[in-house]
Amino acid sequence: MTAATEAASLENLRVLHQSDDFIVVDKHWDLRIDSKMWYEKNTVQAQLRHRFPLLADPDTYYGFRFCHQLDFSTSGALCVALNKAAAGRAYRCFKDRTATKAYIALLRGWVEEENRTIEFSIGKTSTEGKAHMMCIEGSDGCENPKACQTELSVLEYGTYDGEPATKVLLEPLTGRTHQLRVHCSAVGHPIVGDFTYSLGVDDSPYRMMLHAHLLRLPLEPHALQVTAGDPFLPYVDPKWLPQRTLRTAEVAVLSLLDSVAAKAEQLEKEKKWKEAEEERRKGKKKKKQAESEEQKRLCQDWLSEWGGE
Repeated sequence: MTAATEAASLENLRVLHQSDDFIVVDKHWDLRIDSKMWYEKNTVQAQLRHRFPLLADPDTYYGFRFCHQLDFSTSGALCVALNKAAAGRAYRCFKDRTATKAYIALLRGWVEEENRTIEFSIGKTSTEGKAHMMCIEGSDGCENPKACQTELSVLEYGTYDGEPATKVLLEPLTGRTHQLRVHCSAVGHPIVGDFTYSLGVDDSPYRMMLHAHLLRLPLEPHALQVTAGDPFLPYVDPKWLPQRTLRTAEVAVLSLLDSVAAKAEQLEKEKKWKEAEEERRKGKKKKKQAESEEQKRLCQDWLSEWGGE
């Protein structure tokens, strides 16, 4: 087992970014962000307290403000706010869906469509024995389904432990629990090592192969943008053997960010156009009011002259 495949410990916290307002860490796989259970000694919160004891905020339950969530089994970029104001700014990015997230994953089988949008509504399952699981609309026991979208781009085709596998970049356009895992499973390409959504069958890999690779928050005056590398490489896990590369993760991310920038520019243009239209509307209203006042004055002058005859 290499250092990259070793279990999490208090000491092996990897910091990707640190400023006065934020810390972004590369969360380890099979690690909870926080826990109220006394027996959960190893969490991201505990790692942060161990590394940065002076930055813990006594006014919060866990000492640190986590801006978003990552599943227990998922690794990668996780943003932590160091003060209440910073947490509010980051929260608005996620609430307004201006945050950009992209994940690298290994999927079972060879994905035929190199680029596709996965659209399945996702809800909670009430099926006995599947507590805490999600499901697509139409499944038995699916409750409160909500529309969800995921963009998928193929990076590489290869094999994992001798079986066909595909490395992909996933961009969740919505934020439903387990969205990426459910969507990949729904199109017939579950994530390698996803024990839960394979119903306990896919248990041989040392981890679930889902990694939060990119996180971008369009904060002012400067955006916070961090990448957390690619852990799915042959020298890390020799069971993964790429055979054909369509694009690197770096190229795919650049394309994604170009698309995000283009959309932001278009939205800004639309915002300015609406503001200009509103100003014109207000101007017309003021002009009309002024004309009405002038007409009223002329009418009064005429009445005064007529009445004086």
